[in-house]
Amino acid sequence: MRKILLLLSLIPLLTLAQGTTPLEQLKSEPRKAYGTDYPYPMKEVWLTPAPRGYKPFYISHYGRHGSRYYWNNHLYKELDTLLTEAHTKHLLTADGEVFYSKFLDAKYDMITKCTELSDLGWEQHQYIARTMYNNFRDVFRHGGNVLAISSLSGRCVISMASFCEELKQCNPNIEIREQSSRSTLDGVVPDDKQNPLKKDFAEQRPRFENNRNLFHNNDSLPQTIIRRVFTTTEGLPGDMRQISGNLINLYTSLPSIGHEGMMGNIISDEEIAARWENENLGTYTWLFTSRNKMSPIVRDILTKAEDVISGKSTRIADLRFGHDACLGPVTLLLGVNGSDLDPEDPYKVKDCYQNWMTCKASNLQFVFYRDKRGQDILVKCLLNGSEASLPLQTDNYPYYKWQDFRKFCLDRLAQAQKNIVEN
Repeated sequence: MRKILLLLSLIPLLTLAQGTTPLEQLKSEPRKAYGTDYPYPMKEVWLTPAPRGYKPFYISHYGRHGSRYYWNNHLYKELDTLLTEAHTKHLLTADGEVFYSKFLDAKYDMITKCTELSDLGWEQHQYIARTMYNNFRDVFRHGGNVLAISSLSGRCVISMASFCEELKQCNPNIEIREQSSRSTLDGVVPDDKQNPLKKDFAEQRPRFENNRNLFHNNDSLPQTIIRRVFTTTEGLPGDMRQISGNLINLYTSLPSIGHEGMMGNIISDEEIAARWENENLGTYTWLFTSRNKMSPIVRDILTKAEDVISGKSTRIADLRFGHDACLGPVTLLLGVNGSDLDPEDPYKVKDCYQNWMTCKASNLQFVFYRDKRGQDILVKCLLNGSEASLPLQTDNYPYYKWQDFRKFCLDRLAQAQKNIVEN
């Protein structure tokens, strides 16, 4: 027990010593402030070797779709109307006119591909699949059966196709069945209206919301952006909040769709980073309130793992492709990297959750290991390819005993069940 407590106490200190606090990370990589719009970081990550005598035999995965065009057509159409009217009335600044010209050049591409996976999104899932294969060759080297399920959204289906195609290229002996069906929605998007097993859950807001007034939000960026684009917005459609919000949303989406640089110096990454903490609070509340209704995903992960371990299933991997609105709440429900701490102080939220954890193509992987005798099983959690902690005791981090992980999931599911709303 002393060894366990020592390890758990050292983890925060090691993190601070390495200079990886959220605000320090933003200094070195301001684009992380894009939050859920942050493109997946395709960087090599070092992983802790498995304990002696243990080999991976099964992987359970949930991945968000990759980088995409904006999720609805309102953004592009509203900006088109706004900028065209401002141009016609000579209300654009010099920088605004340059931006408008570049926007017109890209408008057809953006509007026609709205909601769809971008080329970068395809490449992200190729990268994640190949990395999974290379890191856990023992799982895939002899081939085997894989089930991949997706939400009904086209960008998720194409993300699944990219991932599975790359996995097959790594080893043609892998047999993959891909499904995008209402019958499997409970394991991917439980709250989809078309899910025949859909249940309603009571929403619980995070505790910091009771103290939201203690957070001082001195955000001058909306006014600054508008002054850089327009000489005046009088007589133009939309209020300051709507106009600035659309401009910021466009800016953070551009690297995902191949139109980076369109907005010139109208906004900078550093300015987005300066307002990140307040945006992070909003994301935490959004995801926190959905934790319980995403519990069927955890049940799907647990049930399929139990079937593999018991020999009922011969699959070597289960893959799921969905959305940030599902993966984010699952991350919080399971307390990955302390994201379930639910602090009362709004200034402490950033220390337990950072919204770039749920970036484009973000993913959770649970890797299962078995010893030579086939009796002892360990589980390791990866978040976006990096080893992640769970609120479980262990003397061998980042590895957790299967029975401890199973009981932990069952306890979390039981708590979620208490919040089901009977119709």
